[in-house]
Amino acid sequence: MIILESKNLFDKKIFFTVIYKVCRGFVPVFISVGGGRKLYALGTHLLIELKNCNPEILKDLESVKNILVDAAKKANATIISVNFHEFNPFGISGVVVIAESHLTIHTWPEYGFAAVDVFTCGETIKPEIAAQYIIEAFECKVPSIVEMKRGIISHRNEKLPHKVCHEELQVVY
Repeated sequence: MIILESKNLFDKKIFFTVIYKVCRGFVPVFISVGGGRKLYALGTHLLIELKNCNPEILKDLESVKNILVDAAKKANATIISVNFHEFNPFGISGVVVIAESHLTIHTWPEYGFAAVDVFTCGETIKPEIAAQYIIEAFECKVPSIVEMKRGIISHRNEKLPHKVCHEELQVVY
């Protein structure tokens, strides 16, 4: 466990506790603020490092695209668009745009490495399901994941709606 100290705008100390738990190669990171209070955010961003992957999968455009699309589907995301590009001599970059945000990937087959982002908003999809599927599909032997909470904008640490429904509430300060 690593404990980091930070100061907020009101000069009060906030302690961030980062806990790493390894489970079948999946390394989620949990951050608690102020003695275990829940941290409300608009989104969850998983930064996934995939080391020692199968290079044959990493250099195959259709495989990479199918893995990210399938990961989005398994997490119950709503796919909006899919765009992938294969570089010469090898390497692939791609994005699956989902209604809840996006999944992106950049592969380096020559190093057996891929960098993946899974960014989700709302509560209907589970980014950890997408991450676990991606890890397994690339036959990754050394995965690591950092979870970031994005959009921590509530001044009272209250849960905010993912989509604002009332016109007078379109701008939240």
